[in-house]
Order: sequence, then structure tokens, then C-alpha cells
Amino acid sequence: MSEQPQVTLELEPTPANPRNSEGAFADLADGRIVYSYTHYTGGRADHDPAYLASRFSADGGRTWTAQDQLLLPNEGRQTTMSVGYLRLSSGELGLCYLVKHSSSECRAHLRRSADEGQTWSEPVCCVPWASYHVTNNDREVQLSSGRIVVPGSEHGAPFTSRGTAYAHYSDDLGASWQSSQPVAPPAAGNSGLQEPLVIELRDGRLWMLCRTDLGHQWQAWSEDGGEHWSPAAPAQAFPSPCSPLSMKRIPETGDLLAVWNDHSGRFPAPPPDTHQANWGRTPLVAAVSGDEGESWQGHRALESDFEHGYCYLALHFVPGAVLLAYCAGGPDCGSVLSRTRLRRVPLAWCYGG
Repeated sequence: MSEQPQVTLELEPTPANPRNSEGAFADLADGRIVYSYTHYTGGRADHDPAYLASRFSADGGRTWTAQDQLLLPNEGRQTTMSVGYLRLSSGELGLCYLVKHSSSECRAHLRRSADEGQTWSEPVCCVPWASYHVTNNDREVQLSSGRIVVPGSEHGAPFTSRGTAYAHYSDDLGASWQSSQPVAPPAAGNSGLQEPLVIELRDGRLWMLCRTDLGHQWQAWSEDGGEHWSPAAPAQAFPSPCSPLSMKRIPETGDLLAVWNDHSGRFPAPPPDTHQANWGRTPLVAAVSGDEGESWQGHRALESDFEHGYCYLALHFVPGAVLLAYCAGGPDCGSVLSRTRLRRVPLAWCYGG
């Protein structure tokens, strides 16, 4: 029997730590993997106080250290959250995260480290104007040109639910930032374009995917490194609730791996009377594309429990496997966002093996 996905760590909430969520992985020079995440201390709402904490693995994500190590204290008047890591072309480690001051100001910041995270540079804000601007965990990318792209969605000030998507970009390793033209939200629906991701395709185009409340992810393309974007349109391959999709390229094969809450009907979808428990964010499904997203194969359900919701993924590849981290909560621990689960998933399983 082929190797199956294995849960390797659960970060359970406690009364003093009511939510653990939105993290990212990075490889370190000594062979270890770091997983850093948002550790809440004053409630489980998005605006409640939190700091960034880390765990470490020395065996490819099969086991993890038992205790947190502080990564960054809370830098916001409200909170600090949503970790992203990048190994920069300079060799430095880049750390991106949200600093939330109020319902009118929330922006991504970038720090750099030349000593594998032992010390960090001063933070640089990635969003050139003050606004409520959401960048998910594990969304930052460095293009083949060296440009860093941090996608995000502006929600107005004070916060409104309808999002307008942007790509913020830097051509000097994060020292200064510019922003793309906006990607206008659809006229219908209440969400607009939320929580975008960006993938660099083999032909040089950038592909943006955003969560909406219109039954699908929506997509747009850029031919100039993220400065200008096509009008957004539904991504028919990704029927989903109002929940973000995650996607990265598999280093060993060059194929794309997508993980999202698939509501296509391939797997049972949660009935409406369970949505208070799972927010509609189940099942959690993985699929692979060998033709740059034109078609998708090997759809397999990672999670399907209607008592829980699954969202805000981080993906990280190790030889023969992908490490996933995601929220996996429900009423048993306070909310969908309260518990983080780490899984080690064989690549052969993702391809249907």
C-alpha cells in the first residue's frame, strides 16, 4: 500500500491561546524546516492581539519541536498576523506579515534576514498607501526576473467586505514598492475579489486567483510582471465557497498543485444546516495540472468532515512530499480558525497513487 497523508502536528487552542492560524514554511541552511504561524493571545477574532511563533522540523516535516519559539512580537495596535516566507535571490530569508492597526489600516510588511532568521532588518511596508489591505499567509512570490510580488485586496477604510485586488511589487529586494493597476471586482456579490494569489506561468504571464461569494474563484492575468491585469472572470475549474484557494508549482515535476474547498460535486458538499460549524469550507481537495492550469487531474479529498472547516493553507515541498498547514477547527475548539493542522502528503498520493 502506498504511503498516505499523515498529520504531523496539531496546534490546539487554549483559553490563553484561543486561535492558531495563518502560517508558512521555509527551508533553513542547516537542513531544518521552520513553520511560523499566528499565535493569538487575546481572543480569536481577526483584530485580536497575536504574535508570530515558530516550530522546527529536522526530518522533513515528519516531527516538530514541542514548544513555540517567538518570531516577532505584536507590532500592531490591534494585531500582527498571516506569515509568508521567501528565499530571496540574494540568499536572504524574507518574512512577510500583516500589521493591523485599526479597521482603517492593515498592510503587509517585509523584513529580511542574512542569518537564517536569527536577526531581522527593520520592516518595510509593501503597500504604498494607508488602507485596509489584506494579504493572506504564504502568498508572496519572487518571479524569475527577481521581482517580488505581494498580492493583496483593498477593502476600503474603514473596512468593507468588497475587495479590489492588487499586486504590489518590488524590484530592489523589498527596499521600495509600487502597486499595480486595480483589478476591479465583479458587479454582483458582496465579497468582491478577496485574498488573491499569484502564480508565474511558464510563458511568463502571471495568473491571479481570488476568492468570491459567487460560487467560483475568479481569475485575471498579467503580461508585464503584475503591473497591469486583464478584467477578472470566473475560474470554471474552481467551484468553491467564499474561501481562498492555494497553488504552487511542484519542483520535482514542474506541475501545478492546487488545494481548495471543491464544491464541484465530485465530493459531498456540506449541507446548509452545517455551515455554522464549517463555514462551507469543506471538503479540502488537492488536484494537479500538467498544462499550466488548462486542465486538472487526480482530485483527492484531504479532509471532508462536515463538523469542521479547512482553509488558509501553506504549501511547502520536500523530496517526495508536500507539507500542508491549514486551519482545521470547528465547534469543538471554538471556530474554524482556532486549530492549525500540519500534514505531510506524498506527491504520489496527489497524482492518484
